[in-house]
Amino acid sequence: MNKFTTLSGIAAPLPMVNVDTDAIIPKQFLKTIERTGLGKYLFNDLRFTPEGTEKPEFVLNQEPYRKAVVLVAKENFGCGSSREHAPWALMDFGIHAVIAPSFADIFYNNCFKNGILPVTLPKEAVETLLKAAAEKKEITVDLPNQRVVCDNKTYSFDVEPFRKHCLINGLDDIGLTLEHEKNIAAYEKEQKGKQPWLYAT
Repeated sequence: MNKFTTLSGIAAPLPMVNVDTDAIIPKQFLKTIERTGLGKYLFNDLRFTPEGTEKPEFVLNQEPYRKAVVLVAKENFGCGSSREHAPWALMDFGIHAVIAPSFADIFYNNCFKNGILPVTLPKEAVETLLKAAAEKKEITVDLPNQRVVCDNKTYSFDVEPFRKHCLINGLDDIGLTLEHEKNIAAYEKEQKGKQPWLYAT
């Protein structure tokens, strides 16, 4: 998993409440278990007509938002089913942080496990950032200092220390286990001496 420290760039405004995971990545694209290749289907039904033509009014079909690295949305982002493909699609598109007043719990947890930072800010702050994003102003998300900076204004956010540690160091569940690789190897060596039959082939 890639490390997340400080991110600066274009933020796409998505002033919608209750954006569910089926809107983020529709069910017909859930057949893959690969984390790559889903970005082209992100918000598929909002971005494209049934014939596959881009809808010019949707924000991610507009410049400069095609290269957005931050998404600013409204309440209850990521609700609906628990599909992990939703953060996969966001990440593959290039979005590494989502700012909203609130998130669905499972989506929120899945973001951290996949290198995306979900930032919860008060509704008033999000409304200001939505306006700034619509004006194509750059937004900086600073995880070490737990702040969002835009247009000379700073917004502080909370994040659990453990989740912060994992993102800053690029540690998913496997990475966390490998932090103890030396201890695991020592244990296995000792166990192999005491119970060799466990390792018989």
